[in-house]
Amino acid sequence: MKPKTKILIIAGSDSSGGAGIQADIKTVTALGGYAMTAVTAVTIQNTTGVNSVIPINPKDIAKQISFTCKDIKPNGIKIGMLQSSKVIISVLSALNKVKNSKIILDPVMVAKGGAKLINNSAIKTLKNKMIKKAYLITPNIPEAEVLTNIKIETLEDMIRAANVLLNFGAKNVLLKGGHRKSKYMEDVLVNKKNTKVFKSRKINTGNTHGTGCTLSSAIVTFLSCGKPLKKSCELGIKYVNQAIGSNPNYGKGHGPINHLNSITINKKFK
Repeated sequence: MKPKTKILIIAGSDSSGGAGIQADIKTVTALGGYAMTAVTAVTIQNTTGVNSVIPINPKDIAKQISFTCKDIKPNGIKIGMLQSSKVIISVLSALNKVKNSKIILDPVMVAKGGAKLINNSAIKTLKNKMIKKAYLITPNIPEAEVLTNIKIETLEDMIRAANVLLNFGAKNVLLKGGHRKSKYMEDVLVNKKNTKVFKSRKINTGNTHGTGCTLSSAIVTFLSCGKPLKKSCELGIKYVNQAIGSNPNYGKGHGPINHLNSITINKKFK
């Protein structure tokens, strides 16, 4: 099968393979895309938590982006962990030369186990400079609360926070509702014209490591293949839900999801 689209992923590495750039590569590949990468940090972690974070030099991150894109032009770009202001500014500088409008920003701030992955200065730079560069941002509730200073408990709170994020310059916001204590999952897509709520069954499981990374990578893959944003979000959410439902149950902590749920293996390889 020939890849349908080319995606550049700018994110941190997860040594356990469940989240970060590893989850992004698996997602893009499983959905029929070709994944390229610019690694922003190396994390030493497993399903029980993050041991340490080793940052990559901001200039080297920018070089990864520009040198890769000079050779293979991406159809879409996914941005994950950006741990410092210097990294954000360096990434922005490199992206200004790439000129790609299909940029999805997943503002990664805290690992599933609770470890902080970004400093306060970087949060400010993300808010003031990076958000307006993205076509879509995909924060979860804790990330949206940090960015907007709004306590989010209800669906109405989610919509209000998403509108605040639009005022920061975001073109579209998909606020993920997985942290709410509710019977159903409600994710909200908001822009200046419309509000769309995606409602799905909540799966009770401890295996949800990497769901945010996976969702943003799935959306950018569908979007860069020519699907509209609303449909891309709908298909991305469906893919993640199926990946959660068929999880491999690995590790002693927050286990990974099953990125291969979309693949049907050809008979000759079985």
